[in-house]
Amino acid sequence: MAEALLRLRGLTRSFPAGEGTLDVLKDIDLDIRAGEMVAIVGASGSGKSTLMNILGCLDRPSRGTYHVAGRETEAMTPDERAQLRREHFGFIFQRYHLLGDLDAVHNVEVPAVYAGQPRDARRARAQQLLTRLGLAQRWAHRPGQLSGGQQQRVSIARALMNGGQVILADEPTGALDSRVGAEVMGILQELHAQGHTIILVTHDMAVARHAQRIIELRDGQLVADHPNAEATGNVVPARAAACADTPPRSAIRRPTWSARDRFVEALRMAWLAMAAHRLRTGLTMLGIIIGIASVVLVVALGRGSQERVLSNISALGTNTIDVYPGSGFGDLRSARVQTLRATDAQALSSQSYVDSVTPNVSTAVTARLGSTAVTVQVYGVGAQYFRAKGLKIAQGALFDAAAVTRMDRSVVIDNNTRAQFFPSGVDPVGRIVLLGQVPCLVIGVTQPQTTGFGSSSELRVWVPYTTVMHRMLGQSYVSSITVRVNDATPMAAAEQAITRVLQLRHRTKDFFLNNTAEIRATIEKTTQTMTLMIGAIAMISLVVGGIGVMNIMLVSVTERTPEIGVRMAVGARQSDILQQFLIEAVIVCLLGGLFGVCAALGVGWLMHAAGSSYALSFSTFSMVAACLCASLIGVTFGFLPARRAARLDPVAALARE
Repeated sequence: MAEALLRLRGLTRSFPAGEGTLDVLKDIDLDIRAGEMVAIVGASGSGKSTLMNILGCLDRPSRGTYHVAGRETEAMTPDERAQLRREHFGFIFQRYHLLGDLDAVHNVEVPAVYAGQPRDARRARAQQLLTRLGLAQRWAHRPGQLSGGQQQRVSIARALMNGGQVILADEPTGALDSRVGAEVMGILQELHAQGHTIILVTHDMAVARHAQRIIELRDGQLVADHPNAEATGNVVPARAAACADTPPRSAIRRPTWSARDRFVEALRMAWLAMAAHRLRTGLTMLGIIIGIASVVLVVALGRGSQERVLSNISALGTNTIDVYPGSGFGDLRSARVQTLRATDAQALSSQSYVDSVTPNVSTAVTARLGSTAVTVQVYGVGAQYFRAKGLKIAQGALFDAAAVTRMDRSVVIDNNTRAQFFPSGVDPVGRIVLLGQVPCLVIGVTQPQTTGFGSSSELRVWVPYTTVMHRMLGQSYVSSITVRVNDATPMAAAEQAITRVLQLRHRTKDFFLNNTAEIRATIEKTTQTMTLMIGAIAMISLVVGGIGVMNIMLVSVTERTPEIGVRMAVGARQSDILQQFLIEAVIVCLLGGLFGVCAALGVGWLMHAAGSSYALSFSTFSMVAACLCASLIGVTFGFLPARRAARLDPVAALARE
């Protein structure tokens, strides 16, 4: 007699029941040989479905041994048992257990997907099986579009997809009418005639009479095991007579797929599952979209505000260095140091790190126009002074370098001086103002300027420094030199360079520098701190979105437990289930990240179109980082639900409705 294909010895299966256990199967000894058609019968609760689950490696015995082709199943890993289900067993369930998101062809293909068969080959075989079972016109139909008999035929085709050496049929006609049930039994008899081992689990003796051998269970015990003399037309053929549409076992047992191929298929199945539950996917994605959009907008607002503030403070001259005579503020000898010259400013203007430079002299004089006489502060400056200090012209023009060379008696007044001398909107340009004893022509008016400490009420006018030096003060030296450093040069480096240039010219260090960059640095640090603080708040929304993803994925695992059970029954490894759910979580988060970035850009465009005063400066780095962060959230918060799905017990998952 041939060695048994399936062998059970002393097999017992117990389940917890209150404080004790309930033995559903008790000391079962059973051999099933290749090519047999066996019916396992018994009343409800007799243990026949539990026995079928153990035979199909969906469940494991509590005690005893179970060998498949001489291999002890208890010593196998979960993935090795999945390999048995994938390569040796084919399941036909009473409730069909088809995947509602897939059409008939894709449902039949699922076992071959996990077996690693190439797409074209498995597609051709699935279509061939469906055609053979009379479903050639139903390839593209989903389970909800098929009748009960058609769904059962799809499940039979799925059981045969990888060869189905052993077909386990659980009440295969229980949900069908008598005519369709007879057709299904005819198909099973044909499969038996082609060499498949058929195990029927049924309570219907009319179905059991189609088998060669009937095994009866009662209260978990094997009470009868005898040949069926009434079996109709069952001739057990040799294995060599197997039908031509059963694929070679070697082709099934040696998957040729790489990890990349498995990933691509898992990605496709994840996408189909997400597309089938668009509302749930969209709601899950919404939290990530809000979080990513918030982060990108906050970073853009922070960057824009910082750039705007820095631009404003640059316009105020806070990236300037002032050169004064003496050793420092409070030096009593500084008034006697007369070594700062206009030529020093000219020498500094040729340096690459200098944006603009101006000599400075100043004095206070009485200004007169008609009957009005007030004290004003006269600043003798160079043509680049207005750029160095960020002063803008409101009316008229500024004097140029030629005017400085000619010692023109031109004057630019501030808004306070204009209000003092020219009330009621009188145009000051072209009028003569007496500054001390020097009549000067008003050529321009500056815009009001905020110094950062509030607006000044001082009356200020600007005259070429040569005019002040030679026409008002009669001196050959300047009081100070102001250097505006370009934005690309660190202030400390510029300070050192200016010191070297002047020391070489003066042969000594009879001057000191006042660097106003501390104001800029303070503002930069303040804006960065504010951006980080607001960014941290936005990150909280990302974490909340991630928790939402985890919660929805946990609900999804619960909702899709039967689907997970089906995938495991047809041979999915734990890693396949883990990978699919992780991919779903990452796709949700990654798409949420991309949509969030687009939403942030859209908000920025709307703000710009509406003429908003808020400055947004989007950073490519921040947007890429946001998408990567979204992917990380998908992996982090999706791992627990995916791990939970992968560790589900196949038989428990299948039993969940």
